[in-house]
Amino acid sequence: MKRNLILAAILLCSTSIFAQEAQTEQPKLWKWSGIIGLNANGTGMVNWAAGGNNNVAGDVFGKLNCNYDKDALSWEAKLDVDYGLTYVDQQNDKLQKTSDHLNFDTKFGWAFQPKWYLTVNAGFHTQFDLGRKYEGLNDQNQIISNILAPSYTDISVGFDYKPVEFFSLYMSPVSGRITTAYLSDKVNKKYSFGADAEHDLRHKLQESYGTWYFDDLNKKQYRNYRAELGLNIKASLNYKYKDLTLMSNLTLFTPYAWDKVLMYKDQSDDPNFITQTQYDQMADKSLWSAAGYRDNGRRFGNFDVDWDLTLSYQFLKCLNITLFTNLKYVNGQKIDKVYDKGLETEHVVAAERVQFLSNLGIGVGYSF
Repeated sequence: MKRNLILAAILLCSTSIFAQEAQTEQPKLWKWSGIIGLNANGTGMVNWAAGGNNNVAGDVFGKLNCNYDKDALSWEAKLDVDYGLTYVDQQNDKLQKTSDHLNFDTKFGWAFQPKWYLTVNAGFHTQFDLGRKYEGLNDQNQIISNILAPSYTDISVGFDYKPVEFFSLYMSPVSGRITTAYLSDKVNKKYSFGADAEHDLRHKLQESYGTWYFDDLNKKQYRNYRAELGLNIKASLNYKYKDLTLMSNLTLFTPYAWDKVLMYKDQSDDPNFITQTQYDQMADKSLWSAAGYRDNGRRFGNFDVDWDLTLSYQFLKCLNITLFTNLKYVNGQKIDKVYDKGLETEHVVAAERVQFLSNLGIGVGYSF
């Protein structure tokens, strides 16, 4: 009897050990990674001869990745948020926004070949708060952006190539993009300073972010959104070595469109627009000037670029040194640039431009 009990106990222990080993050998289906933190800095001066202002700056951020893999199925989700403010001890524009974005991306794939996935992808990109051009006017500063003005929504089907665990390249020949320049009636009424279209804040944002279009009568029509079908390419890198984390995402998009017709406008407050052919037939061309192309630069081969990079080093368990960079170029998104500033010949030119933002900070953070 005792011998049977001993054998049963040994068998039970062996079964338990083998079960634990088999359980530990199973790969994890869910994998989480990311960086969260708060950067802050301040400058204080008393009787400082070189000049300057006391200031305090803070920035809260989070970059979270979630991956699920089982058999031939794969699902990924990314959330990237950042919001920063600076308080400057001065008479005007004491509180200024320094960074602001909300970026969500997710994709679901089926592996039809090793390292190759047939994938459905969706992404959304906007911001949290009003953006202003700080010119010392406090609440009267020009508003240049807001939540959903702009926003970019991508839905696509394509192929995802994953040669290694920390890198992927996604290519979609069938990608839809919706760009919005939406502004609520309440906000538009509060910050517009005139009844005509030129002074309407909503129309200014729609002009800046290129959601307008020409109708059949060559009349410029404003709308809250622009919908396009095009080619989408995305590259993603998420690499961690000890306490160093490198994360980068690159998105390229170009629409399947081509309407490269040069337009001209007259010099009235409510301008009329004509095509190059109509302009050539005008007897008096002195009252007309070039107004850009009818397609607003939104044609195949002109790529929108959005590239962000994050480099983070964690030390003393809870402190981070973090570098953020973001480079953008959007066709149809106009940015003002002042030439001959301060002179009688000062003039403003609105055009597409390369946009670049960088932020280097030290603060409390955690990477995993």
